[in-house]
Order: sequence, then C-alpha cells, then structure tokens
Amino acid sequence: MALDYHALKDAPIADVEQRYDARDTILYALGIGIGEDPLDERLLRHVLEPGLVALPTFATVLGYPFMWIDAPRFGLDAARIVHAGHALRLHAPLPAAGVVRGVTRAVAVADKGPGRGALIVLERTLADAAGAPLATQTMTLMARGDGGFSAREGNGPPGGDTVSAPRPVAPEGPPDAVVELATLPQQALIYRLVADPNPLHADPRFARAAGFERPILHGLCGYGMVGRALMRAYLDDDSSRLLGLSLRFAAPVLPGDRLRIALWRDGATARFRASVPARADLVVLDQGEATLG
Repeated sequence: MALDYHALKDAPIADVEQRYDARDTILYALGIGIGEDPLDERLLRHVLEPGLVALPTFATVLGYPFMWIDAPRFGLDAARIVHAGHALRLHAPLPAAGVVRGVTRAVAVADKGPGRGALIVLERTLADAAGAPLATQTMTLMARGDGGFSAREGNGPPGGDTVSAPRPVAPEGPPDAVVELATLPQQALIYRLVADPNPLHADPRFARAAGFERPILHGLCGYGMVGRALMRAYLDDDSSRLLGLSLRFAAPVLPGDRLRIALWRDGATARFRASVPARADLVVLDQGEATLG
C-alpha cells in the first residue's frame, strides 16, 4: 500500500487532550539528563516539588498522537520513518501540571521520487484547557520507504507539495560557547516512558529491521539536551528565557554518546550544532537556531 496523500492532508491527523501531572514533568526532565549533578540547585527546580518548573522543550511531547503513523489509512512504511527536523515556538510558559489540547495536521507532503522517500511536514498547536495558546511546532519526517507516491493517479499533485524551509546561515568562526553533555546508555529507555514509545529506540530487533545497528536515541531527546546547553551557556539556567528552538537531525545519536554542542550568539538569536567527538566528530544535530529572551 502506498502513502495516501489525501488521507494525510484532508483532515487533522488527530486532536489529543492530555492530562499530565508533576510526575510526567519530572520524568521528562530526567529523560533529557537533568539531575546528572544532583547538587545543582539551579536545575533541581525541574525535578523537585514544590515550585516545580516545566522545561520549555517538554512541549514537544505534549498533545501528540504517538504512533499515528501505524494507522493503515495513511499507507505509510512506518518502520522506515525518521524524524528529520523540528521547530518549536513558545507562546507562554508551560504549567508544571494541567490539561493541554494538541491539534496535529499535515501541512505538506512532498514526493522525492522512487527510492528517495517522501517528506511529511506536520504542524502541531498546543493550548491549555481554556484554549490559550502555549506552543506551535513544526515537525519534519522523512518517510524513507514512501517515495514515488504521486505517480499514482489521483494521489495528490505531481511531486506532492513544495517544501521550502529556509535554513539558518551556518555559523562562521570559532564558537563563543561550547557545552558538553553525556547521554546515558539507558537514556532512551527512560525518555520513552513519558515521550515516545516507538520500539526503534528500545527493541534491538526492531532497530535492525529498520536498518540501524542498534536502538537509537530519540531525536527529541537530543533536542531537549540542546535546550539544556542553551540555558547553561546563555540564560543562567532560566528556562523561561528559551522562547524558540529549531534544528535538523543530521545523524542518529546513540545512547551513551557524549555530545559537544558548539554555540554562536548574536543578540537574541543563538545558532548551534552538536557533534559526537568519539565518533570522528560526527555532526548529529545541525542548522540549529534558538530565540532567547
């Protein structure tokens, strides 16, 4: 079965109402490595009550219809879909506990051709129980097994939709800050408890069937760790001042990798890339840009 363009585009993929509590907020923070220094009082506010503060990147796992790609109506090769990029814009601080509503829809589906895959661009709006906006995010997926879908008559325009996402200009010169953060060998197993249960990140057999040597770390886990690096380098660990964050996932992070995050700041904008020194400085997160308050 081929990717069904109209099933993806003609209606919201899902509306999700989610109730979360302090335990979820804390588990997310632990999943992106908060608490590696249990004496760091600046960060303990994200894992201790009272006065618990939700991290801004927690929005990436709220109100999302996890595993929607398995629905037969979309005709997707779910095992071969990877997260290619993500952008988040915060409209208000996230409550440490509450009820949120997420509305997810596909805004573009581009056909890269047979054997080259397809790009699916999703937009998710997140609001609180009263309807006040909390965050807007754009998620780009690479459907590696779904190229050539538009050759089927009536399955969308030739080539699908045009996807033209401007990318930040690559930084020049040496970084003005570098933050190194270690991932844990078991980090994906922790992160999945509150975030994404996709077996690609936990089941070695599933990972091998998807073309990976071993389970890989969730892309959004690395994304949250970049948020931590920005907070440390520029914001005195004040999470309320991280207002937006976008990046491209360039290569998988493996649980246990140590990330080297290089940062360049220009006023309220910071650009960054993350690499793994132990793997020949492999760039894993690229074209990063953040908005700082």
